[in-house]
Amino acid sequence: MEKSFYYAVNWSEISYLKEALDAMEVPYSIEQPSERLQLSAGEVAVVFPDLHVRVYNHVRELFSGHGLRYPE
Repeated sequence: MEKSFYYAVNWSEISYLKEALDAMEVPYSIEQPSERLQLSAGEVAVVFPDLHVRVYNHVRELFSGHGLRYPE
């Protein structure tokens, strides 16, 4: 999967988000903090490829805002 953007979320929110994304059949992966992704303690990244605008709008609503560009 080519990585385009991500959301940093608290680990405690992952179960709910996974259920919602799976129900919407949106492709994603979950990543731990790394050299590329500098996340706060207790956070993980939900990473997405480029999405169709309609699908992105659903994801944006779920996460209450725009995602961050995945670092190259």
